[in-house]
Order: sequence, then C-alpha cells, then structure tokens
Amino acid sequence: MSNSARDDDHLHDLEDGAGCTEIWEKLSEQREEPESTTDSDADR
Repeated sequence: MSNSARDDDHLHDLEDGAGCTEIWEKLSEQREEPESTTDSDADR
C-alpha cells in the first residue's frame, strides 16, 4: 500500500460494525472543528 491517505482514514476511530448514526455523528463532529488558517476564500 502507498504512503497516501486511505479513503476511510477519517473513520479510523469508529468501532467495527458502527451504523449510520455513529458514522453521521463522527462526520458531524469533524465538520464542527474550526477550519485551518491555510484555507482561504480564494479557493471557493
């Protein structure tokens, strides 16, 4: 496997067998985190 990030790395701390609700909650928590200062409005 290459050194690049896996498509599912953002779910690494979910337990095996997690359902839709647990996944949704995890993704929602990640979206609530403040954006890094490297993101700019120029990219939008």
